[in-house]
Amino acid sequence: MEIDPREEVLYRFSLAIEQLETATKRFSIEDWVGVVQASQLAAENAAIAIIAHFHLPSWTHDPSGELRIISSEIPAGFREDVDELIEIVSTLAPEHGRTSYGIPSERLTPRRLYDRNKAEKALNMAQKAVTISRKILKHLGYTL
Repeated sequence: MEIDPREEVLYRFSLAIEQLETATKRFSIEDWVGVVQASQLAAENAAIAIIAHFHLPSWTHDPSGELRIISSEIPAGFREDVDELIEIVSTLAPEHGRTSYGIPSERLTPRRLYDRNKAEKALNMAQKAVTISRKILKHLGYTL
């Protein structure tokens, strides 16, 4: 199966938007674990949408390394944005496992790990990640 890079970009950005909407809805019902889970996925897919413009993205929950590799190919005016996106996805990546399993070695379930404050921080990071991705992708010629 051959993947059309343009379709992959649009698909990944659509996933990021849907997951951001999910995170927002979960925040309104005080599902703190769900907010963090959806926020992590939103940021991950926002980053992967940019990566997909340059090459086929790998299968990872932390695409920060791939963003670092392609950062020199992104127009210079977006370097600070890319650095911020790298920071966001690398910060949120570990939450992928924690929102599912908690911290087994400490016998902490996901519900015991998250509260309103942590959920709000994750949601804000996801919103910023999607905003950065949208700005860069529009500059690269995508209609979102």
